[in-house]
Amino acid sequence: MIALIDYGAGNLTSVRKALTALGADFATPARPEECARFSAVIVPGVGNFAATSALVGPWRDTIAESVRRGTPLLGICLGMQWLFEGSDEAPEVPGLAVLEGRVTRLRGDAEAGLKIPHVGWNALNFHGPTGSAPQPGIEVHGSITRGADLLGPQSHLSGPRSRMLAGLDDGAHVYFTHSYAAPVTSACVAATTHGETFAAVVERGNVFGVQFHPEKSSDAGLQIIRNFLDLTRSLSTSARHAEAEC
Repeated sequence: MIALIDYGAGNLTSVRKALTALGADFATPARPEECARFSAVIVPGVGNFAATSALVGPWRDTIAESVRRGTPLLGICLGMQWLFEGSDEAPEVPGLAVLEGRVTRLRGDAEAGLKIPHVGWNALNFHGPTGSAPQPGIEVHGSITRGADLLGPQSHLSGPRSRMLAGLDDGAHVYFTHSYAAPVTSACVAATTHGETFAAVVERGNVFGVQFHPEKSSDAGLQIIRNFLDLTRSLSTSARHAEAEC
């Protein structure tokens, strides 16, 4: 069962509809301690990064521990930005810091008519293979959290092709609505350009994120959610086998 996190900033209605259409088993935990019974976690979100301050504390700690255990985590839009160290939109609020880098405001291009916020359909430009090499650690507000160390026991499973983009063609169009974006790092498997190039899909180990709204992106978006559901089953099975061998 998938935990759909509600922290007051997510477009849960449309995400629920998409999960239901795909036959997913999901629920919204009322307390952080309930997350232990779920096999995957989805953190949606729209709006200002400051809204993720509701996750600071028990929610953040619990989700971080789930990631360490190998539980698949998907961040959608603001939820993807939260996977990084933090955002210039609300510098005082820490992200989960499972991925290195900070979220910054898009500049746009007035001469080219590229306004901010970036709203509408745009193309995904696929990047090369997802790297599986350890990444530099990231300290966050003096905590023990380090970017590479947060990844669970399945972090070595990054393969030669993106699992989140399976079944999609390079150049597939998806729906965006945002003013801030994450940098293109080694975790980026697809980027989009709107005046500048930013990470549109990230993937490292059992952590995944999409800057756009897959639940509003027609067939391409549903395919991405379907891929997450499929890899969730795969990672959960691998984790159970690993535990049985211990």
